[in-house]
Amino acid sequence: MADSRDEPLVLGIETSCDETGVGIVRGTTLLADAVASSVDEHARFGGVVPEVASRAHLEAMVPTIQRALKDAGVSAKDLDGIAVTAGPGLAGALLVGVSAAKAYAYALGKPLYGVNHLASHICVDQLEHGPLPEPTMALLVSGGHSSLLLSSDITSDVRPLGSTIDDAAGEAFDKIARVLNLGFPGGPVIDRYAREGDPAAIAFPRGLTGPRDAAYDFSFSGLKTSVARWIEAKRAAGEEVPVRDVSASFQEAVVDVLTRKAVRACKDEGVDHLMIGGGVAANSRLRALAQERCEKAGIRLRVPRPKLCTDNGAMVAALGAEMVARNRSASSWDLSADSSLPVTEPHVPGHTQGHGHDHVHEVSKENLYS
Repeated sequence: MADSRDEPLVLGIETSCDETGVGIVRGTTLLADAVASSVDEHARFGGVVPEVASRAHLEAMVPTIQRALKDAGVSAKDLDGIAVTAGPGLAGALLVGVSAAKAYAYALGKPLYGVNHLASHICVDQLEHGPLPEPTMALLVSGGHSSLLLSSDITSDVRPLGSTIDDAAGEAFDKIARVLNLGFPGGPVIDRYAREGDPAAIAFPRGLTGPRDAAYDFSFSGLKTSVARWIEAKRAAGEEVPVRDVSASFQEAVVDVLTRKAVRACKDEGVDHLMIGGGVAANSRLRALAQERCEKAGIRLRVPRPKLCTDNGAMVAALGAEMVARNRSASSWDLSADSSLPVTEPHVPGHTQGHGHDHVHEVSKENLYS
């Protein structure tokens, strides 16, 4: 058996939104997952404020990296590479992470890997359930994305089958929570209230599920509007809004569409398993209904534990380790943050294809980091 110490030791940095995540993995083994969240700073605004997020990343970056190294019990000089989310995400927030990753990679004399946020959400499942099957069908559901993706190689080939054409699922959760005066973020609190409600109490619409609609695309804007109007009508009539039933019925409408389309994609593409990732994958009803429908269809379901579903550095490190293991070319020093980086680009390679360490500057090989 190969010594686990021969597997790539990679540090990953994630700053696409409001979480400063730093993870360290060795191969497919998670050693550290340090997160500094600025969610409380955004709560009073009812959503993420990009400038506030960027400043929070600046303040949290070095302490979070130091905490991750300590938790992992490794030295920075022992790392085989630095991976960072290059996109998609908030431009300013991404820039903080990319700049920090460049600084550490240069000072340590290590290769730099700019990776895709969505591909990282898929790759993180390796830390819990082992190597990804090839191809992998993935349903990614978060505040900014609801996507069905098919990947034959997570480091080089990710094909989008469907995506959100308006509000993403997580965004819809936040907006409905705001209408119900439940606070921010909306996903966890609606999930909590929904457990005590009746999912069949109110017949909310299922978007893009008609015979002529796009098979794998998602739309939650109409659902969001329908729920908001239902609540407004109750209040206008002077009636009490049944928060638990509204939460349960709204949540059921979302997860019904997500799981229905995901299972259909697996059947159509001949894939016998489904991976679900992204922040909304932590939703208890989504996990339960997905399990029920996958079992009925003979599909194996893979869902990481909730902490690995939300944005974190471990997922970035996982994809970075896979880049090193497969000898993918590292990124150039002119790597930039790309807020709209397409999922078809799992990583941003350097100008020189070939060995992953080609870009490391000679000066940096002296290891400036102490």
